[in-house]
Amino acid sequence: MKEINRDILKLAIPSILANITVPIVGMVDIAVAGHLDASAATMIGGIAIGSMLFDLLYWNFGFLRVGTGGLAAQAFGRGDRRECAKVLLRALGIALASAVVLIAIQWLFVKAAFLVVDSTLEVRALASQYFHIRIWAAPATLSLMAFKGWFIGMQDSVSPMFTDFTVNGMNILMSIILALGFSIGGWHYEGMGFSGVAVGTVVAQYSGLLVALILLLFKYFRNTLSHLDRAGLKTIFTGGETRRFFSMNTDLFVRSLCFIAIYIGFTVISARYGDLLLAVSSIMMKLLMIFSYFTDGFAYAGEALTGRYIGARDSQMLRQTVKWTFIWSMSIAVIFMGIYQFAGVPMLRMMTSDLAVIEASKEYLPWLLLMPVAGCAAFTWDGIYIGATASKAMRNSMLWATVCFAGLWAVGILLLRWLGASLDASVYGRMAMHILMAAYFAHLLARTVYLSVKYRSNVCCN
Repeated sequence: MKEINRDILKLAIPSILANITVPIVGMVDIAVAGHLDASAATMIGGIAIGSMLFDLLYWNFGFLRVGTGGLAAQAFGRGDRRECAKVLLRALGIALASAVVLIAIQWLFVKAAFLVVDSTLEVRALASQYFHIRIWAAPATLSLMAFKGWFIGMQDSVSPMFTDFTVNGMNILMSIILALGFSIGGWHYEGMGFSGVAVGTVVAQYSGLLVALILLLFKYFRNTLSHLDRAGLKTIFTGGETRRFFSMNTDLFVRSLCFIAIYIGFTVISARYGDLLLAVSSIMMKLLMIFSYFTDGFAYAGEALTGRYIGARDSQMLRQTVKWTFIWSMSIAVIFMGIYQFAGVPMLRMMTSDLAVIEASKEYLPWLLLMPVAGCAAFTWDGIYIGATASKAMRNSMLWATVCFAGLWAVGILLLRWLGASLDASVYGRMAMHILMAAYFAHLLARTVYLSVKYRSNVCCN
């Protein structure tokens, strides 16, 4: 018991420390936009839609982290360092090739996206501006996905911690400086305004990639990369493990599409009810996901150890990994229920100084009390299934989750239209947002239930 808890905490704590900075970046971006000399709701909406466009792109490449992490962990458990190196180089090759394609199709993608995404002209212009600047970070962003998965698979959460610290710290610093400017002594910089937020992200991503490459060379050149000879380099994209990698990617791609459908659904639906409720939904989503960055630390630990013990064929330690990972994760859920209860309003004030947005957001704070239990369980199961490379079950869980999200929203809005025909537009929009929050909760619950039921057939006896 002591050994497994030590291993879990050794992997989880660095990930949690790094993840803590992730929501801060999102909050700072929104806060910077919310304090520029223009409409706060419009600026926040521009950040929300612009970020959503990148989620549309990058979630399709989630396999670069997910698939790489699971395969690397199992190769590590088998003691196959040569295959560990091949897993990384394979993922990096796909990442760079994909980035070139994304940069090439950026204009087409934006035009296609706004055929579906509904927003005001002002928000659309800002989101497009944000996208066309930040897309130049694609090579770094996709490569960092591969690096993070591989480091975790190698039972190393310290390296991605340093990488994430670099990315997120630089993102915060550069976004503030480039957007708002600064004045120190005789030095004065006016700032770039809204576009500075996007430029800051580009600088941060390439800074993180540089750190990841340095860590790779110093920590893994002798004990891992040196095991890959010329013959191994020629077979990076051939052989059974490569076929397995691409087979997993098909399932993970479908899973990513489901994530995209739910996330876009959440943002696009809220955008229908005006810039105010779009800003509210953006802030609520940021607050909602804060607990996930803590839970993900234990999910990453579960991923690394599950893959390791499956590779080593140690079923006893595998069961202990699942048990204690869940104990730690659900403790996080309880803690965050208390945080949302007692610090919800101060957290809103940190996100924006716009009183209208703060007042409108208060109505939805009770939903945050429900989300952590289902959310922490779903995220923890994801980590365990990634380590087991059980991609079909992960795909199916998200298909059911999407059905639950869409079904509850459809039924709820039909009832609202039937019962609320006499409501004015503002009240109708507020009620619709409650239905949307319920639909998001339903998708978390569906994932938790499905993966819990399928555990024995997909992980325990994998």
